[in-house]
Amino acid sequence: MPTIYLIPSFIAEPDLSVLPAQIVEAVKQCQAFFVENERSARRFLKSIWKDMVIDEYQWVLADKATVEQAPTLSEFRKLIREGKNIGIISEAGCPGIADPGQKLVAAAHAAGATVKPLVGPSSILLALMASGMNGQQFCFAGYLPIDNGQRIKNLRDMEMDSAKNSRTQVFMETPYRNNQLLESILKACKPSTRLCIAANITAANESIHTKSLEQWKKAIPDLHKQPVIFCLMAENDK
Repeated sequence: MPTIYLIPSFIAEPDLSVLPAQIVEAVKQCQAFFVENERSARRFLKSIWKDMVIDEYQWVLADKATVEQAPTLSEFRKLIREGKNIGIISEAGCPGIADPGQKLVAAAHAAGATVKPLVGPSSILLALMASGMNGQQFCFAGYLPIDNGQRIKNLRDMEMDSAKNSRTQVFMETPYRNNQLLESILKACKPSTRLCIAANITAANESIHTKSLEQWKKAIPDLHKQPVIFCLMAENDK
């Protein structure tokens, strides 16, 4: 059976130092790529393997809109039956983590293919590592609701769970709504609750700071249009 390679990509500006050499070797084993964005995926692979002849490979779009559609899954299963090695590449970071690639990975397992995850940068794990919060127990909540009332409720529920179970809550937002989310956090949660704001991870302007909400209120950062991961840890009131 073929191998499905989960190929991590840059999460900030191109920087080869964040990627291990084994990624290039895996790319050389593939005959097809299922990608979240074909243009950026082609550019990414060419940047790590300059001699790659892009047009010699099959490219299939597998973004949020197409990954569950019958044509995409049918083509994926067909290539597996033909014994083709396939690379899965998300727009940033690691495929399958906060990413539609998980649907393809599930189909690969169902077809009996070998799934090979490759080491690379994950903003979620890097933020948790740098937060100083509980890495033994944590929950990734993904994107919170857009509706402000529901978002406030979710934040309070997450804070309560964090306090009760000593569990770090990790979540994110679309970059242009970061400031609104931060405003909701400051409004919904207790002053003693700690918040890590990890912005622009692996970029030259990376900024990772953990403070209590009381401290954040004294100097609220502008996070507009910056890629940010939030980590929240509440104190147990007992």
